[in-house]
Amino acid sequence: MKKASIKTTDLDIPVLQREQLGHGVRGKYHKRFLQDSNVVVLQPDIQKAFPTSEAVNRALAHMLAFAKEAQGLTSKTKATTRKRLTA
Repeated sequence: MKKASIKTTDLDIPVLQREQLGHGVRGKYHKRFLQDSNVVVLQPDIQKAFPTSEAVNRALAHMLAFAKEAQGLTSKTKATTRKRLTA
């Protein structure tokens, strides 16, 4: 069974004047926006090499994987002591 559609005329929404809305506050959400956004501006030559955000993310993921692998190869491993088997 379908629900009855509600039209805006049925809701009796009052039409407000600009004076009734109050005064807006400039920059009210500015700090929240800066915390939640992550915008990076690329140099023009880098932007040509990586035209989309997916390309940038893919390249950075490969660089991170390479760095982790290289760090694993160059880090000193702890020598493990093995028990000698007697024959």
